[in-house]
Order: sequence, then C-alpha cells, then structure tokens
Amino acid sequence: MCDTCGCGSDSTTFRKHGADHHHGDGHHHDHAHDHSHEHNHSHDRTIAIEQDILGENNLLAQRNRGYFEAKNVFAINLVSSPGSGKTTLLEKTLATLKEEIPSAVIEGDQQTMNDADRIAKTGVPVLQINTGNGCHLDAEMIHTAYGELKLQDNSALFIENVGNLVCPALFDLGEDKRVVVISVTEGEDKPLKYPTMFDAADICIINKIDLLPYVQFDVEKCKEYALQVNHHLQFFEVSATTGEGMETWYNWLKEMLKK
Repeated sequence: MCDTCGCGSDSTTFRKHGADHHHGDGHHHDHAHDHSHEHNHSHDRTIAIEQDILGENNLLAQRNRGYFEAKNVFAINLVSSPGSGKTTLLEKTLATLKEEIPSAVIEGDQQTMNDADRIAKTGVPVLQINTGNGCHLDAEMIHTAYGELKLQDNSALFIENVGNLVCPALFDLGEDKRVVVISVTEGEDKPLKYPTMFDAADICIINKIDLLPYVQFDVEKCKEYALQVNHHLQFFEVSATTGEGMETWYNWLKEMLKK
C-alpha cells in the first residue's frame, strides 16, 4: 500500500500502439515504503513518508513544467470521477481542433487500452499508462510518457488522469491547467464532498447538460458549492455528445495556446 493515498504498487505499464513498456514495481512510491511491523502504524512515520513522496513528486513536476515551457507545450490535466464523460469530451475536442492545435494525449487508467484506442481513432498521438492498483498518475509517469511521445513545439498535451476525485488532487504533474469534469448525472454537492480536487482545479466543466431535463441537478447550486471551495474557478457548461457549449471550450483552448 502507498502511505500517501492507499493505492497499490502493481507494475505500471506504458503502452503505445504496438509496444509495451513495463516499469518495475510501479510508482516511485515504493522506495519509501516501510514494511517493518513496528513502524506500519506510526503516525509520525506516515507523515514523513507523505512529505518525502509528495516532495519528490513536486520536484519532478517542476522539471516537467520547465520542459513544457521550453517547448511551449500547453499541458492540461483532466480529472474527474469515473463516468463523467471526459474521454468523450477529449475525443470531440481533438477531432474538432487537431488541424488547428497540434496535440498529444497521455491516458491514465488502471487497466485496458480502451480509452487510448478511442483517442487513437482521432489520429492524435496517444500513450496509455496503466497504473495497476494505482489510483492516480504522478510526475515521474508523465516524464516517462512525454519522452515516449516526443512532443512537438507549440502544441497541447492532454493528460486524462485516472477516474478518481481524491488522490489525483495531491499530485502535481507539471500541468499548466487542471480541469475537473463533473456530469449532471452526479450530485451537485460533489465540490463539497471532494473539496481538495475542486480547490486544486482551475476550470470546472459541467458535462452532459443535454440530460438536465431528465435528472435532478441544479447547475447554479453546483457552481455555488464549487465557488465556496475555490472562488477562482471558471466554468464551462457543455454536452460533449450534442456539442452544446463546446465552442466556448474550444475558444478558451485556442486562446490559451496563443499565450
């Protein structure tokens, strides 16, 4: 178990189409694990390990950020709970903007190539990271992945994190913007239940608004709750399925790439 977030330490696999890359025992967490009985339940020891893991991750994230800045790569960390529709959102975004914005994608999932296969159909370079029992991506994984992808200058990198609103909030990947996606099929109180993630986000996309007539979801109440946690949040209300509201999201992305 990882002392920071409770995720397992199975081997992490990096997969491009036609190639697999296995990386030992998974996250770099493992070096800090203490398996001796007398320390397993030590609160002080747990805090020290958390600080060590997160401190190392933050240093690597800063290196990633420096690399992205040098190449003028705009990196976006997409986070959400499972089923929010972020893969569909990403598919539609890439299909619409790939001629205007050179892009690459890092897909994070515990198992399968399903999402990477979907993204590959857009023609955009994609690398799948399977984390095994791991519940988040970290900065070291991103460093390895963009080395495999060989990012273009003046491009966008979309990182689709593992579906989880808890652990990914702790790990800076070196991204420029963190985008949290919530769907109207979830409760509007999600920002209050998972405040760390919403506090760490820059953008909140409320997806599946085409379903609003069929579900009990108060968009304004959701925004109100989110702003209680993070008053700097910017919102986009979209349906990735029908395209409603997507143009505003596309225009924001294009503006970010100009900066």
